Amino acid sequence: MDIKNLNKNLKRLSEISDWFNNRKDIDIEKDLKIVKEASNLIKESKEQLKEVENTFEEIKKEVENNEK
Repeated sequence: MDIKNLNKNLKRLSEISDWFNNRKDIDIEKDLKIVKEASNLIKESKEQLKEVENTFEEIKKEVENNEK
């Protein structure tokens, strides 16, 4: 699990969101390229978040087993 990479992806997604919200001109080719980048970042981040969720579930099970 690479938390640094997840943080990097989320930061970049935030930058992309800000860029779209603040731009004045439309450039379809550039916009499409950035949307594709964002899509890839979202996919990668979802996979990483799933790993984090699985890790938390494992920890939860361990804690519950230790309480018995």
